[in-house]
Amino acid sequence: MTEGNFVDYVKVHVTSGKGGQGSRHLRREKYIPKGGPDGGDGGRGGHVIARANKNMWTLYHLKFKRHFAAGHGGSGGKQTSTGADGEDVYIDVPLGTVIKNTETGEVLVEITAEETSYIVACGGKGGLGNAHFKSATNQTPRYAQTGMLGEEYNITLEMKVLADVGLVGFPNAGKSTLLSVLSAANPKIAEYPFTTLKPNLGIVGYRDYQSFVMADIPGIIEGAAEGKGLGHYFLRHIERNSTLLFLIPADADDIKAQYDILVDELRRYNPELLDKKRLVAISKCDLLDEELTTEMKALLDVQLAGLPYLFISSVAQLGLMVLKDELWAMLNEEL
Repeated sequence: MTEGNFVDYVKVHVTSGKGGQGSRHLRREKYIPKGGPDGGDGGRGGHVIARANKNMWTLYHLKFKRHFAAGHGGSGGKQTSTGADGEDVYIDVPLGTVIKNTETGEVLVEITAEETSYIVACGGKGGLGNAHFKSATNQTPRYAQTGMLGEEYNITLEMKVLADVGLVGFPNAGKSTLLSVLSAANPKIAEYPFTTLKPNLGIVGYRDYQSFVMADIPGIIEGAAEGKGLGHYFLRHIERNSTLLFLIPADADDIKAQYDILVDELRRYNPELLDKKRLVAISKCDLLDEELTTEMKALLDVQLAGLPYLFISSVAQLGLMVLKDELWAMLNEEL
């Protein structure tokens, strides 16, 4: 999927159907000139329903269709026959989609499981026919209820990628290169910051034909929690990753300082992110000789205070199997 086809945020307008009119019919047959009221109820208006589609990875299909309107309920008929229900309209969304009321910001539903559906806009109830209103003192009611109006408002759909491992790091830390080496993903790779503008997903093959999903998101900069750089646009994609892989290049001025900035940005965006399992990978280790590696390990043992870390090189493919072993163990360890 090309970068331009990845859409993870869209606003749409939904309108459910109006309920059908109840019937005011009075029974009139050849030998029954005054048979009384037999008007049926109006049909329910159609719903607008969001449903999970496991085959979708993006909201791109909603980019050019922003209005969804369900059908109106049919009117009631004679012999207390109920009108037809309005046709429901379905909005297919990928797993990991959050649906909000655009005006109020209220989260209506988070669709995270297969075969999940949610009525975004309820169709109006059909009106009662005149048969419901007959009584001993009113044996021939000539009125019926009109159908209730449907709901109409704007909703916002946000997709949070569902991945096992999320790559966290500054721009140009080597996240896209690592994903391209570990999986069949083909993210854009270049030497300038923010080469990655949209999340990329890759399936990482492991031993015995097992696999896990890794997500590469745009790089974090200081102040991202306040919206700097690409800000909130990408931080939400980390929320559903069970393990966070912090990628810091070996040629960074201060590895511990970079790690602290990244952790602080996650904390300010959502403190719950700090409850996730963390692993630090020092990338571009092919730039280090044995002496520098030994010195850096001695320093990191103190600075990272027991946090697991390892050295890798995507280009030289050093330490990648060890990295996959560590990630697999973290993903499968019992809580």
